Amino acid sequence: MRILKLKKKEERRILRGHPWVFSNELELLPKDAAPGELVDVADHAGRFIGRGYLNPRSLIAVRILTRRQEEIDTAFFISRISAAKDLRARLSYGDSYRAVFSEGDGLPGLIVDKYGTVLVAQFLTAGIEQQAKNIIAGLQEVYAPSSIVLRNDSSSRELEGLPRTVSVLGEPVAGPVEFEESGIRYAVDVLEGQKTGFFFDQRENRLALRDLVRGRRTLDCFCYVGSWAITAAKFGASEVIGIDASERAVSLARENAARNNVQAQFLVEDVFDELRRMEKERQRFGCIILDPPAFVKSRAKVREALKGYKEINLRAMRLLEQGGILVTCSCSHHIDQELFREMLIDASSSAGRQLRLLELRSQARDHPMLLAARETQYLKCFIVQTD
Repeated sequence: MRILKLKKKEERRILRGHPWVFSNELELLPKDAAPGELVDVADHAGRFIGRGYLNPRSLIAVRILTRRQEEIDTAFFISRISAAKDLRARLSYGDSYRAVFSEGDGLPGLIVDKYGTVLVAQFLTAGIEQQAKNIIAGLQEVYAPSSIVLRNDSSSRELEGLPRTVSVLGEPVAGPVEFEESGIRYAVDVLEGQKTGFFFDQRENRLALRDLVRGRRTLDCFCYVGSWAITAAKFGASEVIGIDASERAVSLARENAARNNVQAQFLVEDVFDELRRMEKERQRFGCIILDPPAFVKSRAKVREALKGYKEINLRAMRLLEQGGILVTCSCSHHIDQELFREMLIDASSSAGRQLRLLELRSQARDHPMLLAARETQYLKCFIVQTD
């Protein structure tokens, strides 16, 4: 196996547990190296640090899979997938959850969500793509799923030099897949919906609505398939309105509301435009939920994204009644917690509102975070009250 040496004094961050080796930290990046090739990483003196996979086309040159000199084979992936499954079993999440969370489960570049007997996987890197047969064998051994949907259509694959494809192994998946989360039944599109079809990372944050929405008129912005809105209705909101620009998502949201026998109105509208219209009409809400898709995919776009976050938060604050609740989120790891907090302070000042922080939350426990890798803590969820 090829050994890549680090430059002098570049090993500390990696020895402390971070799983990424950047190209400028390596003494030499071989010209004949193939994307996805397994390599060993050593310090400048030649001492073994870890084993992972290489992509010479990426700024993240090596993603470490193990700190031991062990074989990366089917047994390796069975072990990692089984350990991840054992953690989820302790969380009492039922039969639907994020089954593998990339670096958080020691399998960087691999995402797997479980919807009952259906698994939806994303191979996001060349190294994981190279291990596809071993990974699929591991998933089949640990979960014995009826189907594995390979949602390999993420734009991040292009950065790795990979094609964007969608395929299904096992039984065909002809339409929406049904599952249960926190006592609510959903149907989601695992073939064409956002990401893998659903967002398990907000599971525990949605449950935080329990003590906040009763008797309140509630607005769910970027509602997607209606998970926040339906949860709010279940917890006693007096009226629930959801907004999303996707007709397909809103159609599923309406079906999901009916499936759970709750009343909620869903609108196919641009959220920014609809918030402006509601402000002109002087509408008021007791609770507003902002859970947008990532506004920023690179550090170069952070300033532009902050403008978008500020606008929707400012307009939401203007729509809140006195003492109203704002649940506002960001899923971009390029905008950290303090940057998001500063944006909220700026937005509240522009809106002429004072905010009280009731709770600061992150992703659900089936999305474990590596303490040494802040990038794995990507979700921010601020629950604030207006004056």
